[in-house]
Amino acid sequence: MTLGELIDAGTRQLADAGVSFGHGTTNAFDEAAWLVLWQLGLPLDSPLDGPDSVSNRPVAHTEQGRIATLFRARIDTRKPAAYLTHEAWLQGVPFYVDERAIVPRSLIAELLVHGGIDPWLGVHTQQVLDLCTGNGSLAVIAAQAYPDVHVTGSDLSPDALAVARINVDKHGLQQRISLLQSDGLAQVDARYDLILCNPPYVNAQSMAALPAEYRAEPALALAGGADGMDFIRQLLRDAPAHLSAHGVLVLEIGHERDHFEAAFPQLEVVWLETSAGEEQVLLATREALENHDYP
Repeated sequence: MTLGELIDAGTRQLADAGVSFGHGTTNAFDEAAWLVLWQLGLPLDSPLDGPDSVSNRPVAHTEQGRIATLFRARIDTRKPAAYLTHEAWLQGVPFYVDERAIVPRSLIAELLVHGGIDPWLGVHTQQVLDLCTGNGSLAVIAAQAYPDVHVTGSDLSPDALAVARINVDKHGLQQRISLLQSDGLAQVDARYDLILCNPPYVNAQSMAALPAEYRAEPALALAGGADGMDFIRQLLRDAPAHLSAHGVLVLEIGHERDHFEAAFPQLEVVWLETSAGEEQVLLATREALENHDYP
């Protein structure tokens, strides 16, 4: 069989098995291509059409067997492909990942790379906190996007921080990224010019309906209580004490905008444009957070 035929066959297998996507791919073809190319040790951006296409490359029987085993593991375990390959990409940056941390997919990454929050930053932006850092992907991307800042990646989970350490070392950023274990902001004793946070925000009803691929991830990083706002309520109360005079908080809340606005109806925020629209990431200034009347 050729590489292209294996991708087509894998696409049919994944579709027929009804696996769920969202951990780096959005459809069966892209996921099949990822698994085949990864198993063959080929770049994930290898062309699959055109004069330089790798689709017609013959694949040896032994390689076909390894690919079949990988597809079977993806279907039988329902683990995200990233947990099987131990590799995930976010905004073109590669990261190590395993079951100790959720698969990186934060929309905040594209805001960092494409300058979506730059209007609120400046020469005063020197200290950045990536709260709920998980595998450290946002901390790494922030350090790459802003070469003059120091980044602290914080998480409650020591297992997630161990994965973050792998990625900080992988990208050679040991001198610019510090890692800290903290329950929210409880163990954070500094002020920051920018706080990034992709927290647990999935409401209880949505958690109960998650596909198996998402249930394979640490629930600690996903579950946000009845309305998804448990962690966020404490964060917004605590954040002003950890923001500098011109500091801002950039917060991802996924599909929970209705719950957010119900919980904080008077809080002035800016909804930021991402590839998913203007519903999932917001920005709040220290002044707005300080002036809000929390119940």
